[in-house]
Amino acid sequence: MELNADFSQRAVVRYNESDWVASPMPGVRRRMLDRMGDEVARATTIVRFDPGSAFSPHTHDGGEEYLVLDGTFQDEDGDFPTGFYVRNPPTSSHRPAAHDGATILVKLHQFDPADRTQVQIDSGTAQWSQAAPGVESLPLHEDARERVVMERWAPDTVRRLDASGGLEVFVIDGALSDDSDTLGQWDWLRLPVGSEFTAKAGPEGARVWIKTGHLRHIGEAPA
Repeated sequence: MELNADFSQRAVVRYNESDWVASPMPGVRRRMLDRMGDEVARATTIVRFDPGSAFSPHTHDGGEEYLVLDGTFQDEDGDFPTGFYVRNPPTSSHRPAAHDGATILVKLHQFDPADRTQVQIDSGTAQWSQAAPGVESLPLHEDARERVVMERWAPDTVRRLDASGGLEVFVIDGALSDDSDTLGQWDWLRLPVGSEFTAKAGPEGARVWIKTGHLRHIGEAPA
């Protein structure tokens, strides 16, 4: 399967205009943002776990990165409520579940194969810093391949981001707009390598998850 698989093109998926698709596990549904491959895939997805649902134990050969959007996500490492950012590197394994239900933004098979760094950050208790006028930032992960942050933009703040190595923006809440689109809650935008991106927060501000630099390292879908 290929969905938004041409990484040389701008891609937008609006949450309210996409559909839930059943996964192989009962009670687990997905809204696919981009995908290269079938069940084992390089993929970016919003995944909803109904209360009491779970996935079978599995190993992440290509790594897993997720942000908890609502509810509480669980595995052997504990509970991860709304706002947690987690990176499970290649070779890690777990049995994810959501006893009371959860929705996550998850990216699979997008790590450096040699990466062994695990990250668990609670954005609700972590220390944010001032990155620019009207902008608070929380670094989540940075290496030679990519940078991942969460930012809070005050109402009507204009923010220019480095998109030269590609960029993904996911709106956690609020809204933002650039020259082409207005994005609302749980909308996703991907820009190709060599892009420029300047956006303005809406009248209520915006909280966004941002990844940059990574699209220089696009590989083939896993077999």
